[in-house]
Amino acid sequence: MDYKKYIAERLNVEGIPGEELASLLAVPPDTAMGDYALPCFKLAKRLHKSPVIIAEELSAGFPIDEIVTEANALNGYLNFRVGKKSLVHGFLREFLEKKDMFGASAEGNGKTVLIDYSSVNIAKPFHIGHLSTTVLGGALYRIFQYLGYNVVGINHLGDYGTQFGKLISAYKKWGNKEEVERGGIHAVNALYVRFNEEATEEMEAEAREYFRLIESGDKEANDLFEWFKSLTLAYVGKIYERLHVTFDSYAGERFYIDKMQPVIDALKEKGLLVESQGAQVVDLEKYGMPPFIVLRSDGASLYATRDLAACFYRKQTYNFDKCLYVVAYQQNLHFKQLFKVVELMGEEWAKDLVHVAYGMVSLEDGAMSTRKGKVVWLEDVLSRCVEKAKAVLEEKNPALENKEEVAEKVGVGAVIFGALYNNKIKDIVFSYDKALNFDGETSVYVQYTCARCASVLEKLEGAPLGDAFVAEPTPQETALCKALDGFPVAVKGAAEGYEPSILARWCVDTAQVFNKFYIDCKIVQAESDDIRALRRLLTLAASTLLKRGLALLGIGVPEKM
Repeated sequence: MDYKKYIAERLNVEGIPGEELASLLAVPPDTAMGDYALPCFKLAKRLHKSPVIIAEELSAGFPIDEIVTEANALNGYLNFRVGKKSLVHGFLREFLEKKDMFGASAEGNGKTVLIDYSSVNIAKPFHIGHLSTTVLGGALYRIFQYLGYNVVGINHLGDYGTQFGKLISAYKKWGNKEEVERGGIHAVNALYVRFNEEATEEMEAEAREYFRLIESGDKEANDLFEWFKSLTLAYVGKIYERLHVTFDSYAGERFYIDKMQPVIDALKEKGLLVESQGAQVVDLEKYGMPPFIVLRSDGASLYATRDLAACFYRKQTYNFDKCLYVVAYQQNLHFKQLFKVVELMGEEWAKDLVHVAYGMVSLEDGAMSTRKGKVVWLEDVLSRCVEKAKAVLEEKNPALENKEEVAEKVGVGAVIFGALYNNKIKDIVFSYDKALNFDGETSVYVQYTCARCASVLEKLEGAPLGDAFVAEPTPQETALCKALDGFPVAVKGAAEGYEPSILARWCVDTAQVFNKFYIDCKIVQAESDDIRALRRLLTLAASTLLKRGLALLGIGVPEKM
C-alpha cells in the first residue's frame, strides 16, 4: 500500500495538491518518532505560518483510523504512525495478489525509452572502463521495462574512422588469417598496436588510402572490415551474456554516414551553420560553450556530426519519449552542445535527450590508465572475481554442489553490483575482497540472504500452517514489512533518477532487516501455526523481492551458497 499517498490524501492543506504533499513525506531516522513524517518547514512560506502552528493544526484535523493510528505534532514535524496489523497484513495481501508483478506498473504503457549504452569500438577488446556504461545501461533497460515502457537498447558501435585503414594495413603487412581467427579480438588489437608503434609517414598514407577504399565501397577492404567487426561482436557477445545485457540495435557511427546531409542542410536553412577557420560550425558562444564543429576545414564529418544525425534518425524511427545516453562524465560538454544544437533547430523534443553521466572505474592498484599502458580487460576482471568467489565458497561450504555455476553468479554479480551500488557519478575503485564480502554492502550478502530464505522455505514445506492474518505482528516483522513495501518506491526512484544505486541500496538495506528478523524471530519453530504462517509469507516475500531487485540489476541468485 502507498501509505504516503494515503496520508497525503487525508491532509487538508489549501492550495497544495496531495501529490506534492506525498513527495514531502519522509521516513524519520528514529522510528520511535513514527513511521512517516511531514516536515512543515517546507510549507511555512506558502502558508504564512510557523511550522509549529502548521503541524499542530494539521494534527488536530487529521482523521485517525485503523490504517493511520496516530498523527502527532512535534517541533514543526507532523509524525504519523501506521497500524502494525494494517501495515503487515495489507502488504502481504497486496504481495500475494500481485506477486509476480509486485512493484511493476503501467506508467510506461505507450511510451518509448531509448538507451544508448556500452558503445564498444570495433577491433578493440572490452576493458574495465566499459563496465559502468554496460551494466548501468542494462539495469536501466530492465527497470524501465518493468515499469511498462517500450525500451530500445542501442549499442552505438565505434565503427568508423581512419583506424580501420590502419588495421587493414597492419593485417596485410603482418597478419595471418588462421592466427587472427584463433586469437580473435586480442590478435586484431595486437596488429593495431604494432601499427601505431611502427608507423611511418608512408604507412599513415597507406592507412588513409585503405580507409578511403572502405568509404568508396571497395569489396576487399569492406570484407576485411566486416570480418574484424564479426570477430568483435562474437567476443563482446560472450561478455554481454555473462553480464545479462542485451541490445535491440547495433547501429553505429557508420550507419549514419548517409543520414548526415539532410541534417547539415537543415542547419544551413535555419542559418545556424557559420564558417570558422575554414570549418562549418554552430556558434554556441552566447550559451557559454565552444562552437559545435559539424564539418572540418577539409569537408570531413566528425563524431559529433554523426551523433546529430543519430538524434534525428532515432526520433523519426522510434518517436521516443526519452533518449538516454549512458556515457562517462568526460563527455558532459559534448552532450550539452549536441542537445543545444537540436534545441536551436527548433525541435521541442530536445528536452527529451538526457545524458546519464557516470564516473570512472579503476582497480585498487590504479590500473586503468591507457597512457601508462595499464589497461585491464573486463573479461579478466570477471574471470578473476569468479575464481576468487569459487575459493571463498570452497572455504565456507566445501560440500556445495554446482560450485562452478554458483561461483559464476556470485563473482559476476559482485562486479556488476560494485559498479552500481554507489551513486553513478562517483568514481569507483573496485576491490575484489570488498566485492566478495559476505557481511558487507555487497551483492554476495544479498545473494546469501536469498539462499537463507530458500533454506527456511524448504524446511517449512509440509509444516503445519495457520492463518497468517490472525497473528499480531512483532516490531521485527513490522520493520521487515516496511522495508519490503519500499520495493516499488525503489524501482520507481531508480527510473526517475536514472540511478540503479537506489535499487541496489534497497537490496542491501532490506537484506539487513530480514537477517535481523531471522535472528530475532523463530520461523520454522514458531510459537503457533498462525505465527509460522505469517513468518513464512514474510520470508517468501523477502526471497521474491530481493531476487527481483538483483535480477533488475542483472544479477543472478543461487539457491544455495
